[in-house]
Amino acid sequence: MAREPREGGSGGRGGRDRDRGGQDRDAGDDLIDKLVTINRVAKVVKGGRRFAFAALVVVGDQKGRVGYGAGKAREVPEAIRKATDRAKRTMIRVPMKEGRTLHHDVTGNFGAGSVVLRSAAAGTGIIAGGPMRAVFETLGIGDVVAKSLGSRNPHNMVKATFDALQRCASPRSVAARRGKKVSDLLGKREAPAQEAADA
Repeated sequence: MAREPREGGSGGRGGRDRDRGGQDRDAGDDLIDKLVTINRVAKVVKGGRRFAFAALVVVGDQKGRVGYGAGKAREVPEAIRKATDRAKRTMIRVPMKEGRTLHHDVTGNFGAGSVVLRSAAAGTGIIAGGPMRAVFETLGIGDVVAKSLGSRNPHNMVKATFDALQRCASPRSVAARRGKKVSDLLGKREAPAQEAADA
């Protein structure tokens, strides 16, 4: 006989839309995690349908490290726990300019998902929708302009955003790779301020 979902469980699109904004919870080790989306999936078996829940979670320390993970289980809390554990294991470090925005504009792609991330002036805030906003808030970026140009599937959007973030590079790393000084890339005025921000 099919096992019925518990009271309060998210069902269909209603549950997905309700949780899309994300929930703040303490993930331990000074990490903050946000629930991007949760979806109820069904497996048809001999006795009827067997329900499970799939969760997508983003984890970050708001200081330049962020990761994402997906988990599936028969109950919502267990799916979220699995997704959070996977997110912690896949964290990446993203260089930030002055600790508030990106160093340069960048694009990212995953499957049908395509995103454009642009650095922004101080005070701009996070101009991004849904899944991308959760990534930036947990990462600790304060000023960024982002646009999704492809798939609106939360998984594709998050993975495309991470693809873009992995392409970000700081002036110091570019200068080291090219055997130059930071001042040669940015000019005499910007170099001292940039080195202080990177330190």
